[in-house]
Amino acid sequence: MDVEYDMIVLGTGLKECILSGLLSVDRLKVLHMDRNDYYGGDSTSLNLNQLWRRFKGDATPPANIGASRDYNVDMVPKFMMANGALVRVLIHTGVTKYLSFKAVDGSYVFNKGKIHKVPSTDMEALKSPLMGLFEKRRAGKFFLYVQDYKENDPSTHKGLDLNIMTSKELISKYGLDDNTIDFIGHAVALYKEDSYLSEPAIETVKRMKLYAESVARFQGSSPYIYPLYGLGELPQGFARLSAVYGGTYMLNKPDCKVEFDGEGKVCGVTSEGETAKCKKVVCDPSYLPGKVKKVGKVFRAIAIMSHPIPNTADSHSVQIIIPQKQLGRKSDMYVFCCSYSHNVASKGKFIAFVSAQAESENPEAELKPGIDLLGPVDELFIDTYDRYEPANDPSSDNCFISTSYDATTHFESTVMDVLSLYTKITGKTIDLSVDLSAASAAEDDF
Repeated sequence: MDVEYDMIVLGTGLKECILSGLLSVDRLKVLHMDRNDYYGGDSTSLNLNQLWRRFKGDATPPANIGASRDYNVDMVPKFMMANGALVRVLIHTGVTKYLSFKAVDGSYVFNKGKIHKVPSTDMEALKSPLMGLFEKRRAGKFFLYVQDYKENDPSTHKGLDLNIMTSKELISKYGLDDNTIDFIGHAVALYKEDSYLSEPAIETVKRMKLYAESVARFQGSSPYIYPLYGLGELPQGFARLSAVYGGTYMLNKPDCKVEFDGEGKVCGVTSEGETAKCKKVVCDPSYLPGKVKKVGKVFRAIAIMSHPIPNTADSHSVQIIIPQKQLGRKSDMYVFCCSYSHNVASKGKFIAFVSAQAESENPEAELKPGIDLLGPVDELFIDTYDRYEPANDPSSDNCFISTSYDATTHFESTVMDVLSLYTKITGKTIDLSVDLSAASAAEDDF
């Protein structure tokens, strides 16, 4: 291979494919390689036969579950905020034309042993059984303040400087109790644990506004959308974008070895005896194990069911967040459900996932509170994987490594990692401030 590339991207996980697409749009010469013969890497979607091979070896799926081709089971199940960063990247790049989306039916939170709809506006707060009458009034006033708040309009700040005031101080001004703080912080602002309470309140308000704007975008009952045929469609969409702008793809390339020069900087990638030269490498942690550190483990249960999750208003697609305090944990637990209505399972079948950052060595016991919410299941699989983050200095070796996917069932943290890597690679930031309500051409794809 005599060509020298600006960038070689290793792995076809969603993060790597988004970066490949963005860098190709910037007219960089990109070669994208993967040791696998399919797109998606760790974030792929599996049909029924592939799912059985992965978790049960040579066993054959039972006939009553349906045809293998009807299934697209995500290995990293996540919904997209309808007004969030990933949707903005999709519109910014035009990848929406390769995909179709459908609104998610429900957004719920687990509180005091019961599943409740997440209120996202002052009116929903007034109706919520999560709170008593007086608490509803206090919460309603707080939601109203958040809805009216505009960062560039001091008249909406009511004399409060949210860049200095902590989230705890802001919430305390409205006298909200611990239960209300729990669902606001974890199920609306989507924090994974409680450290946000001691940080500036501006980020919490921005996250709450994003949630409400995402709910309002499709006048639905949740802020989330999800692609038809599963998340495996997303990496392929960005791969097409890269190809349109001249990116080259090579799948099924074994033993991709990153090569370094005498100064320790990347200079190419070797596979099957051939070396492709490059100036920089982007990859997932598995391609450079010596330059990453383990930061935890994710436990996940995958269930095939013949019914929706009980107590979710028969929702065909739903997220339930179980805040850490409800289970005495250090981090939240997440329940995700989709179904045949999103073309990811046979008619009448539902796929549910329970995900958590591991806090023990026993996944079955740790995930049990979430699994118990599912009701009867036809089949259950337990998955575990280690999480890694980069430990290198990209400015010294030109290796840009993504962080492993976390346990959350939404994409906000995933896209923040991608945008951070893009800025480190190019020195630029992507303007995602597009007015989505004005993006009428893209609306047809949702």
